[in-house]
Amino acid sequence: GFSFSGDLESSIQKRVVTDVASLGEFTRTAVEQAARGDGIAIVCAHRAALAGDIAELLRIDARVHARKLSGEMRAMSTKMGRKFTELGAHVTGTATMQDWRDRVKSGTTPGCYPVALAIHFAALGLSARDAFVVHHYGVISTILGAALRLMRISHVDTQSLLFQLTADVDTPYATAAAATLDDMAGFAPLADILAAVHVK
Repeated sequence: GFSFSGDLESSIQKRVVTDVASLGEFTRTAVEQAARGDGIAIVCAHRAALAGDIAELLRIDARVHARKLSGEMRAMSTKMGRKFTELGAHVTGTATMQDWRDRVKSGTTPGCYPVALAIHFAALGLSARDAFVVHHYGVISTILGAALRLMRISHVDTQSLLFQLTADVDTPYATAAAATLDDMAGFAPLADILAAVHVK
């Protein structure tokens, strides 16, 4: 995740993000989008992994991939997902992760990060909420880490934003847990435009 900016780079270039306040707004939008998209996928994939429903996991993975509108977001999700899958299969040695790794390597499925995360957490007996929290934190920390490299901001500012943005994870988790896969959606047209600018 360190090598990605979550489209912050083009947001700074186009002066959408210029200071701590606008960085906070940008990051809040990103994490809200993630909760309504990837967050729902995590909960659904965790349930499918616990049930051993491979067909459903493949369906969820395809849906997540299809909802990544920009090339960078698709690349970020699949690159992180594949690396996480390889690492999880090697470190834990769980049969579920090894099976998922083989499917990703063969090209059967894109191998998006939220699905890999959910499968891994389910295989280790960790909850869907735990997986959601890790993803939630990861979205925020990826953007704020990029901000430290891309703009004049201090680590004190980014840590303050991290604290604020992670203060309530239970509300978005409850929303994601009550949703179905068909509820996965997001509406942030400026973010999509900035992503397209960055790809171009």
